[in-house]
Amino acid sequence: MSKYTTGEIAKLCNVTVRTVQYYDTRGILVPSELSEGGRRLYSEDDVKRLKIICFLRDLGLPIDSISQLLSEEDPGSVISLLLDQQEAVLKKEIGEREGQLAKLTELKDGLKSCGEFSVESIGDMAYVMTNRKKLRDLRIFMLATALPLFILQWTSIILWITKGVWWLFLVWVAVMVPYAIWSIRWYFRKMAYICPQCHEVFQPTLRNSAFTVHTYATRKLTCPHCGHHGFCVEIAAEDEGVKAHA
Repeated sequence: MSKYTTGEIAKLCNVTVRTVQYYDTRGILVPSELSEGGRRLYSEDDVKRLKIICFLRDLGLPIDSISQLLSEEDPGSVISLLLDQQEAVLKKEIGEREGQLAKLTELKDGLKSCGEFSVESIGDMAYVMTNRKKLRDLRIFMLATALPLFILQWTSIILWITKGVWWLFLVWVAVMVPYAIWSIRWYFRKMAYICPQCHEVFQPTLRNSAFTVHTYATRKLTCPHCGHHGFCVEIAAEDEGVKAHA
């Protein structure tokens, strides 16, 4: 039967000598015998065992789990459990990596559209990205509160046209006016803006922000810190107690 030195078994299994020595110290690949000179010698079975260890390591199984598996008299009783655990770990890591990749892509796209680049630009994008869920939740809440009024509006219009029932439209108007006043005031209390010039976060007064030119994500405002007048990025206010700037 063939015998292999540490270097030879390492070469057969495409690993380093240090790896073979490490597995020896961990007790999962003990040499079959020692030569008269004290050299470690490995058998064909040891080669097969090392290949199994390498395969399991390629799957990401930790050394302790491999040691547990190889020491079991009935490895079939634990292999499924170990594989399920490793599958869960890998799925979690993949999810985290995908999340990092999505943030990286978003940051790259954001920096392309921000014009002049600066370190502060990265800070602005990071602020917007971490703030996005809160901003989305606020907008969803606004839509949810407006939906019943939208349904009432069209129901009243249809009934007025088809049945001549006009009083329901008056009910809608009576409800819509105070709702519009409340929703506008509520929305701008919850919103803040990032100045693209000085990168400060500020909350404008309702008078200075309600009827200005805006897009879905920006609003044309005058920064109270540096005086810059232009489109500022809309975010959810972190502190509702921040004083609005005139």
